[in-house]
Amino acid sequence: MNKKIELLAPAGSLLKLKVAVTYGADAVYCAGKKFGLRTASDNFTTEELKEGLKFAHDRGVKLYVTLNTYPRNDEIREIKNYIKELSDIGVDAVIVSDLGVFDLVRKTAPQLEIHVSTQANTVNFLTAAKWYELGAKRIVLARELSLAEIKDLRANTPKDLDIECFVHGAMCISYSGRCLLSNYMTGRDSNRGDCAQPCRWKYFLMEEKREGQYFPVYEDEKGTFIMNSKDLCLIRRIPDLVDAGVMSFKIEGRVNSEFYVATIVGAYRRAIDAYLKDPENYVFNEDWYEEILKVSHRDYFEGFINGRFDNGQIQTSSSYIRDYEIVAFVEGYDFDKKMIIAKQRNKFYKSDELELLIPREDSIIFRADRILNENFEEVDSTPHADMKLYIPFEKSVPEYTMIRKRTK
Repeated sequence: MNKKIELLAPAGSLLKLKVAVTYGADAVYCAGKKFGLRTASDNFTTEELKEGLKFAHDRGVKLYVTLNTYPRNDEIREIKNYIKELSDIGVDAVIVSDLGVFDLVRKTAPQLEIHVSTQANTVNFLTAAKWYELGAKRIVLARELSLAEIKDLRANTPKDLDIECFVHGAMCISYSGRCLLSNYMTGRDSNRGDCAQPCRWKYFLMEEKREGQYFPVYEDEKGTFIMNSKDLCLIRRIPDLVDAGVMSFKIEGRVNSEFYVATIVGAYRRAIDAYLKDPENYVFNEDWYEEILKVSHRDYFEGFINGRFDNGQIQTSSSYIRDYEIVAFVEGYDFDKKMIIAKQRNKFYKSDELELLIPREDSIIFRADRILNENFEEVDSTPHADMKLYIPFEKSVPEYTMIRKRTK
């Protein structure tokens, strides 16, 4: 199949960028220290952005920078200077929501490719076509669209307008993330990257004359409920999305861990490659879905892809499912001693059943029958944060491999 499909991964830090690229992303998106709509992630200094860009470009991967906050008047001069800086560095595109910022990019760096953020709430082909007319190269669709609506939008927009949609990650309750709850309840503005996620808190009702008596809010067969969304997962729907005209599959999660990035990117990479290799005989492999269950997540659902009233969006619990954790991060392999060189992330014990999460390879389950500390002394466990350790292992494993352990 000749159709180009892009797997777009989150990069909340330089390390996460390198992990995303190593595990199979075709492109990554990240932010500088401002204007990027995710203040909780580490984000990038200018020097880190240059290093990340070189790492990505050396491996044929693109890098997009988010400029999708809604800036106030006193920020305009600063954002204009930042646009110039991004253009000089050579980023591949910027992701924009605000019409004024869009115009500023066009005037300040006319050669810089612009992607219109999901925060711009593009839900119809008229809006998409207008953005294209103004100079947009890509539209990141609102997450509320069904498969039929995506097809209709694709059929009624210019063919060289790229269509991108989210396929995995957290979902906002409010329309494409344009939420006022966080600002109202905590003073943290979600439209400026500082969302406190109040839609995921557990709520009770209290009648004004019954102070102290709390009534839980339930979902029933009619679907009445408030807030608290499940996580989006469209890994089973890759053929449908390709057929609908989506060319970029976006994974949410810049604030999530390196483990999340590696696992989700790796699973979607396998699924996309298998489909592109032989679309006619493609069969979904349940191992891919089992893999994405190993990261911290909420119950998965397919968003609005099947229609607005058949989505099962509401999560009945505010907790996350965490059945695995990363216990060590591989930094190299000693070929002479045949040992994995790693840095501890969480405590584990000798003879624990462990699993190697290897970039672009099948994972390997093994037992650490021997663990050595940095002085090559045998130890029974790894109690110290970031301790250097060695694990005898016959097969060499590459950098950015992770060692995980089942916790439940």
